[in-house]
Amino acid sequence: MNPTVVEIHLPSLRHNLQEVTRRVGTATVLAVVKANAYGHGAVPVAQALLAAGARQLGVATMEEGLALRDAGVTAPILVMGGVYDIPAMQRSALTPVLPSHDAIATAARLANPSTAPLRVHLKIDTGMSRLGLAPAEALVVLASGWPPTLCLEGVMSHLASADEPDAGPTEQQLARFRAFLNAMQTAGLIVPTAHIANSAAILRFSSSHHDLVRPGLMLYGYTSRPTPSADLRPVLTWKTRVIQIKRVEQGRAVSYDRTFIASRPSILAVLPVGYADGYSRALSNKGHVLIGGRPAPVVGRVCMDLTVVDVTDHPVVRPGDEAALLGRQGSAAITAHDLAAWQDTISYEVLCRIGPRVTRIYQEE
Repeated sequence: MNPTVVEIHLPSLRHNLQEVTRRVGTATVLAVVKANAYGHGAVPVAQALLAAGARQLGVATMEEGLALRDAGVTAPILVMGGVYDIPAMQRSALTPVLPSHDAIATAARLANPSTAPLRVHLKIDTGMSRLGLAPAEALVVLASGWPPTLCLEGVMSHLASADEPDAGPTEQQLARFRAFLNAMQTAGLIVPTAHIANSAAILRFSSSHHDLVRPGLMLYGYTSRPTPSADLRPVLTWKTRVIQIKRVEQGRAVSYDRTFIASRPSILAVLPVGYADGYSRALSNKGHVLIGGRPAPVVGRVCMDLTVVDVTDHPVVRPGDEAALLGRQGSAAITAHDLAAWQDTISYEVLCRIGPRVTRIYQEE
């Protein structure tokens, strides 16, 4: 059996969802489970979140939504990525987010007119400058006659920097979104479900909550930046086991490209995990793992399937001993933020990179 596993602690997942609902009051919670639930496993995580009170799910692609439907998930699923097979989505009751004139026209043309109108959400660009219509453009589209084959269920936007210390740009986006909703009302249009809040906005901007919120990273126990008021619990532990102990003399090169030369006689532990599993090559000579509750530095290049760490200063380490790549071991811990800092990226990428060949194990108390 592959000794490299990810353990998903479902009580922590439920706790984090409760932290969302505690903050947002009556707003509907749409749990974001795109990218395989940020590496945690989309189907089991979605099922657990729905059972715990989430009302809807959010994914990036139609294929992610179809996988949930194939697993028996019947809750509303919002597909936010912008590229769709409209007939397939209508057959599977998936709700697309339409971000442009072309997307609206294509959806209206391809939706089956003999069935109930296809439920859609319209995306407004309030400052992200990515997907979405400018507010003025969206008002023109809505006022000029909405296609009868489409049911406008929601209007949404996306915040670009809700986790940044400077709240000004986010406040400007929120003001633009409120102004758009007010303009809809002034024009005599029915305002559907409105939503803009991601995890950072849920934590920092109560005015962003509107009718629905879209928590992602915080469900998995993290915030983009330290947020002392957030009572969140990391859900995922990533671990493996030592498969060989190797002694090398001073001056010996370790792993590919001779990027590490032993400066002393050293004891090394070989771990069966590498960049094919999502343990990034950027961690070469930078990262650490925990063995026996103590940090062991990565030495040499991280390989496709193997990583070498230095345990010279540890008590005796043997084959079969556990190595924590991410998570707690004894009183020590390695977080997704630690792994991100060592490879100059963000915690989102660390979690999403954990590969499919790493077995997910779902734990209750």
